[in-house]
Amino acid sequence: MKQRQLGPNGPMVSTIGLGAMSFGGIFGATDEAESFACLDAMLEVGIDFIDTANIYGMGVSETVLGNWLASRKPQVTIATKASFVAGPERRIDNSEAHLRSELEASLRRLRRDHVELFYIHRREHTRPLEEVIGTLSRLIEEGKIGGYGMSEIAPYTLRKAHAVHPCRAVQNEYSLWSRQPELGLIQECGRLGVTFVPFSPLARGMLGDHPLAQPTDGFRGANPRFTEPAFSENTRKINAFRAFCAVRGWSTPATALAWVLARGPHLIPIPGTRSARHLRQWALAPEIALTADDLAEIDRLLPAGFAEGDRYGDGQLLAIERYC
Repeated sequence: MKQRQLGPNGPMVSTIGLGAMSFGGIFGATDEAESFACLDAMLEVGIDFIDTANIYGMGVSETVLGNWLASRKPQVTIATKASFVAGPERRIDNSEAHLRSELEASLRRLRRDHVELFYIHRREHTRPLEEVIGTLSRLIEEGKIGGYGMSEIAPYTLRKAHAVHPCRAVQNEYSLWSRQPELGLIQECGRLGVTFVPFSPLARGMLGDHPLAQPTDGFRGANPRFTEPAFSENTRKINAFRAFCAVRGWSTPATALAWVLARGPHLIPIPGTRSARHLRQWALAPEIALTADDLAEIDRLLPAGFAEGDRYGDGQLLAIERYC
């Protein structure tokens, strides 16, 4: 698979990464055998960049990855995250004590002494950003992490953080139906040489080859885009895009990822799946060369803002930065 650089002075990684959120059972029951089969398929197609977090299944995703890493001993690049504090009053903690303790726990589960990329999963807005970046820079100096990243932030936060210590990557939701990063964040990452890592680039399963049954899992079940009447209307619009892909002999998810990759050489999307079959459906995305006519037709079928419903419900907006 083709490669792209992961941030300033970062490693070269596959053009597409793998999001490991579903290994933790977030979108339905799973088991280690299924996850191992997906990870093995990932290696077969040349993907070597894996994204996880401490809260994905409350450590389950990292544990599965650690067991797989121990059994296969592959050469892969790992990113993980911390900031959420679980409990009845879920909150964000970017303190040095919290980030260090969560990172150490992640490393134990991953069976590693370092990770190449460590994100603050959300920004704690009452804590000075300089303090947080200071913590992350010390973790880099100590060899615990190769570089730091931030998730769900605005361009102004990236500029301030990068001025304190160069940021390796920013991870925000971005896809054909979630396009807010086009309003400055993708451009700011490009100017600073920071990698932009789109999560949910396949619209949480909506951009698959077949229409998605209306989800009832805890995350999407509370998401406005997956509730009626928005869900049916969104499905109808995406069906037209599926037809466009089918005529050209491309899978729907591979085409959706090719569209993301075409937004700039500094983007590395991380579609998530626990299915080896689904992974193989989109792994050839870097080989799809979209023409100007293709891009124009996609924009006609799924123009910016086509999705009905917000990308998060009110209870899912904790510490997410908005800038428009």
